[in-house]
Amino acid sequence: MADMGLCSRREADDWVEKGWVRVNGEVAEMGVMVLPSDRITVDEAAKGVQDQQVTILLHKPMGYVSGQAEDGHTPAVALLNAQSRWNQDHSATRFNFSQLKGLAPCGRLDIDSVGLLVLTQDGRVARQLIGEDSEMEKEYLVRVTYGDVQVNVQERFPAEQLARLCHGLSLDDQPLKPAKVEWQNPEQLRFVLTEGKKRQIRRMCELVGLKVVGLKRIRIGKVVLGNLPAGQWRYLGADESF
Repeated sequence: MADMGLCSRREADDWVEKGWVRVNGEVAEMGVMVLPSDRITVDEAAKGVQDQQVTILLHKPMGYVSGQAEDGHTPAVALLNAQSRWNQDHSATRFNFSQLKGLAPCGRLDIDSVGLLVLTQDGRVARQLIGEDSEMEKEYLVRVTYGDVQVNVQERFPAEQLARLCHGLSLDDQPLKPAKVEWQNPEQLRFVLTEGKKRQIRRMCELVGLKVVGLKRIRIGKVVLGNLPAGQWRYLGADESF
């Protein structure tokens, strides 16, 4: 069911337990083997639960961690309340604190980084963004210095090292997937990645002698940060998809 994009694996287990799944017309039991030729149907009750799940787009400021509280730092979910909702959010969904239950971040954005953070109750969205087979593009603007060079870094940074950022680096003894890296202005790079290792951009830059002094995620898939102010959030619109 997860492979078919109907739900997450956790949801699939829950639906089977509740008797909401049928295989060839028979109520499915946990662990039943399913063949490609079998017909799987899902009760409308399950679809109704999914329709109530929310996906939230937050402009995470510095000083917050993406996931659970750690080392005394506040998790980004603490920013979500009715007052911090962006006044230009046109979604008809009304905020209530039950929406925070099971709300999980989809991808890392470390405490020193800012920008677009997606939090969702929907396992389908989580799988799309951070599943093992996900190749969702994520775009970042990255301000850098090069040794003592803080101004017009582009002029001093070797072209062959920029090429290594695009392809040729390894982290944790694993080659990185090809990336798109180009100069946005003389002090800022634009990264587009399709993977998300811990502190990946900062570590990539270290390998070629660059120091990251500012990092902002501005896009995930087709969804952009846009004009969403720092510390505020909005719902993923009904007409939006990653």
